Amino acid sequence: HTLRKMAAAPMTLRTFLVLLFMATTFGKPGPLDDSDSDEPDNNAAHLWHNKAKTEEQQTRITPDDERSPLYWNAKARDSIDNAIRLQTLNTNVAKNVVLFLGDGMGVSTVTTARILKGQKAGQPGEETVLAMDSLPHVAMSKTYNIDQQVPDSAGTATAFLCGVKAEAGVIGVDGRTRYGDCLSSKGHEAESIIVHAERAGKSTGIVTTARVTHATPAAGYAHAPTRWWEADSELTEEAKENNCTDIAYQLVEEAPDIEVILGGGRGAFMPNTSMDPEYGTAGGVRLDGNDLIQRWLDKKTGKARYVWNGTDFSNVDPESVDYLFGLFEPSHMKYSADRSTSDPGEEPTIADMTRKAIQILQKNEKGFFLLVEGGRIDHGHHASKAVKALEDTVAFDEAIQVAKDLLDMSDSLIVVTADHSHTMAFAGYPERGHPIFGQNEASDVADGLPYTTLVYGNGPGYSVANGTRQNITDIDTSDKEYRQDGAVPRSSETHGGEDVTIYAGGPMAHLFHGVQEQNYITHVMMYAACLGDYAEDCDMRTGTTPPPLGDARPAARGSPYLIVLTTVLNALLMVVAARF
Repeated sequence: HTLRKMAAAPMTLRTFLVLLFMATTFGKPGPLDDSDSDEPDNNAAHLWHNKAKTEEQQTRITPDDERSPLYWNAKARDSIDNAIRLQTLNTNVAKNVVLFLGDGMGVSTVTTARILKGQKAGQPGEETVLAMDSLPHVAMSKTYNIDQQVPDSAGTATAFLCGVKAEAGVIGVDGRTRYGDCLSSKGHEAESIIVHAERAGKSTGIVTTARVTHATPAAGYAHAPTRWWEADSELTEEAKENNCTDIAYQLVEEAPDIEVILGGGRGAFMPNTSMDPEYGTAGGVRLDGNDLIQRWLDKKTGKARYVWNGTDFSNVDPESVDYLFGLFEPSHMKYSADRSTSDPGEEPTIADMTRKAIQILQKNEKGFFLLVEGGRIDHGHHASKAVKALEDTVAFDEAIQVAKDLLDMSDSLIVVTADHSHTMAFAGYPERGHPIFGQNEASDVADGLPYTTLVYGNGPGYSVANGTRQNITDIDTSDKEYRQDGAVPRSSETHGGEDVTIYAGGPMAHLFHGVQEQNYITHVMMYAACLGDYAEDCDMRTGTTPPPLGDARPAARGSPYLIVLTTVLNALLMVVAARF
């Protein structure tokens, strides 16, 4: 019927009706067309309410330049230019490799930390670009352990540092090792990229805001059927009978000759009869009487330095030391949100430690491997304290920027990823620039109470009493100690099992693509640096380096294929219009 009407119309009208017919037939529904939607009507009403903002509100929340299509077209064009530049692959050998590991830094954590960083700079936040965002190659990582759907940090660290997946809770061993069973780990050790880098003559380093014997850093140098054997006081009788040693002992006595070790956890290296130098309380937990810090110093043949406070750390001259061991807390280092900004002796930031580590390690002409872990992102989430988790994520991103500033990406591979996610959700319909730790209005909430934009799937923030949620109207939800709501009561919030992102730039970074198993990360880093089984591949590689971002020639406006295709489609449209 519609086509018969079109055929009877004049030529100009026919053309118009053809276009109108195509638009109405194939166009997407309007914002209030929910006839095919399963969502309740009040959701559409809510969206309409949000759209009906006053002119003053719209001006306040949306930057002026974003109103113009020219702004978005220019941004897209720049991205296309950069994508074309990336067609020239960086196939150089990676002299240096830096792996940044955000513990628990899932996608929702990255997004909300991005907004927080922007809001701290006085911007709406959503448009902010993190240092990790600007790395050009991206992939996704599947994080499960071989025995757990939602992983723990030890099994994941074994995957991305040793190249094999294993059970949850184990350190530096393969899948034949059973959790907690010392004997089953014998002969099933998995060598890490740190071992291979040292064997190739490179320098190596570990930087973490957690204990240096904690799950992620431990997988770089230790082998244990359980992550919890950090000191000899935690070894089981079965472990002692079968000659398993604790993780701190392995770092000093059995591990590769790691040049830089910076983080927390000095208690595991001190005898239980010693006093902590910072707090004046019983500081050590070792039962064997060993002072592993002094033992570390005694074993070094080069210029070695041990520090435990920010002042001594700041006074370390990278040119005057070959080895640096820094343990800044008896256990984990402080959250970024808890650090003093006025105390000159305050422990260093993760960016400070990263800078010092690179300055020491890059003296080696053969290059280096460095692991940098933002370990307390995870702890903030476990406590359902989103402020602490996201502040640590922003600090972690600052460390990434330090590496980008200090290193030449033509011969340095930088990889950023997470071991797993958390249950933090980023939801509601907050307006543009809404404070990331703020509250959402209660007008469309069944119980009439406000809620925060950030919530957890479970955890200690559960706050339902007598069937009613806590009224947070008068509570400062941006306070660093505030616990965001959790749907299920747990003493500690859990990890999330979804895939996490891998960001990469530098030699062979393009090998990070698609969705990969987590152990793939190790293999790409080793391939890029010609380590281990990939050493012989260097003989067959000819290096090329793409121009820096922004230096690419303007993209062509259309390939011959696209021009021909467009011409044909336009001709067909004219024929159809003429027929009607």
